[in-house]
This record gives sequence, structure tokens and C-alpha cells, in this order.
Amino acid sequence: MNDDARTNIGTPAPTPGGPGSAELRDQVERTRDELGQTVEALAAKADIKAQAKEKKAAVVGQAAEKAALVSEQIREKTGYAVQLMKAKTPDPLLEKAGQAATAARANRTPLLVAGAVLVVFLLVRRGRGRRR
Repeated sequence: MNDDARTNIGTPAPTPGGPGSAELRDQVERTRDELGQTVEALAAKADIKAQAKEKKAAVVGQAAEKAALVSEQIREKTGYAVQLMKAKTPDPLLEKAGQAATAARANRTPLLVAGAVLVVFLLVRRGRGRRR
């Protein structure tokens, strides 16, 4: 009994160049390809890190889409609220607000310093209140 006969138990060993040997080689090649694909699929299912990365990428993508949608909704609602406030606010008050905004832009540095001083004052006061 030769080695080929032992590996193909139940099937006669083909003679090289005999009838059916090309078909048998094709069948063996197809079986190898199918087995390789099956092994790759099983390896992919067993690769937990890769699955976690794919899931993370999907979740990040969904979160980015959701954030963009919410951001757009907020912009729309803010624009609507601004239009509504402008429509309901008397003109003299709008003029005063415009003047105040212009003055604030012109004096940005003193306003920032005053704001920083106020924040420091409030933090110190809050810290002293906790010590008691």
C-alpha cells in the first residue's frame, strides 16, 4: 500500500496522468479554497480585538452623525429664537443693545479683566464658605 492510498482511505489512488486525475486535482483545489475561506471566516469571528475596533468605529460614526444632526437643529432653533426676539423687542431697546454690543467689542480687554476678577472673587468666596 502506498502513501496516496493511505491518505485517501476508501478511494482508489489515481494513477498519474490517468482518466479523472485532472478532475480530482480540480476538486482538491476547490476543497482547499473552500477550507481556506472557512478558516479565514472562523479566524475573523475569533478575533475579538478586530470586532471591538469595528464596533467602536461604527459607534463613533453614529455619534458623529447624531452630533451633527443635533448641532444643526440647535442652529435652526437659535435662528428662529433670534428672529422671534427681534420681532417682539421694541426698536429702542434693540438700538440700545446694539450700542452696548459695540461698546463691549471696542473695550474687550477691560471687560475680560473685570470678568476674570469677578470669577476669582467668587471662587475665593466659595472656598472660604466651605472651610467654615
